[in-house]
Amino acid sequence: MSKKAIPTLIWFIPLAPLALAAVIYLGDLQSSSFLIINRFTRLLPDITWAWLTFLGNGWGIFALAFPLLLLAPRLLTAGILGGAISAIISTALKSLFNLPRPAGLLEDGSFYRIGEPLLHKAFPSGHTLTAFAIASALYFVSAMGKRVHLAALFLVAALVGISRNAVGAHWLTDVLGGAGFGIWCGMIGALLAERVPESQLKPKSIWSHLIALAGIAAIYAHYTQVMDLELNQPLQYASIAVVAITLVFFVRAQFTQLPGTSK
Repeated sequence: MSKKAIPTLIWFIPLAPLALAAVIYLGDLQSSSFLIINRFTRLLPDITWAWLTFLGNGWGIFALAFPLLLLAPRLLTAGILGGAISAIISTALKSLFNLPRPAGLLEDGSFYRIGEPLLHKAFPSGHTLTAFAIASALYFVSAMGKRVHLAALFLVAALVGISRNAVGAHWLTDVLGGAGFGIWCGMIGALLAERVPESQLKPKSIWSHLIALAGIAAIYAHYTQVMDLELNQPLQYASIAVVAITLVFFVRAQFTQLPGTSK
């Protein structure tokens, strides 16, 4: 990644969703904007929004992206670093603002909800923040010529954000805040990932072994926990299969060097 891989002006783009969030909040449009989206999204089945929410769950997206450990380890590294930073930022901001969620302010039954009601720590949406952080990390750590193929990741991240409105867990302002801060987290993750030596991206490296251990932890998490919603159980089992199969090839790579083990 060249020194101009993230132009200076790009760092100002996240200010747009943050500014819009401020306008909605200060303009007393919080409830109305949420209810419009919440009602509109009911046109699609619940499982659509449940599965999109899964893509904003840290364990969920890590498992689905796990094959990158062998196919494009620098991309996976960027995603891990961006996701880790987003988790820290999300926790800090939620504790700082500690704003009520829709279920904490609106009358029960006035909006559609999937899953148990969540009441506190609304801003920002952690799922949205994670989704945009990983999308941004993968995008900006990639070579300039390959980024056009990864631009769709931001659309997926946006749908993850909408899903948080659809399931009744977050306001639109939470989603916009998650998008803004998430893009920044991903950019930082991409810059850090670019500093990882090529030798640490090989299957036999210490870093790769740590990621593999995290994969085992992901299998345990998917097997023992409910990832946000019961509707996500099929995706959890699929994620276990993805990680397990990747680990089989990872073990094989300890004895025979696989081609294409670097970005």
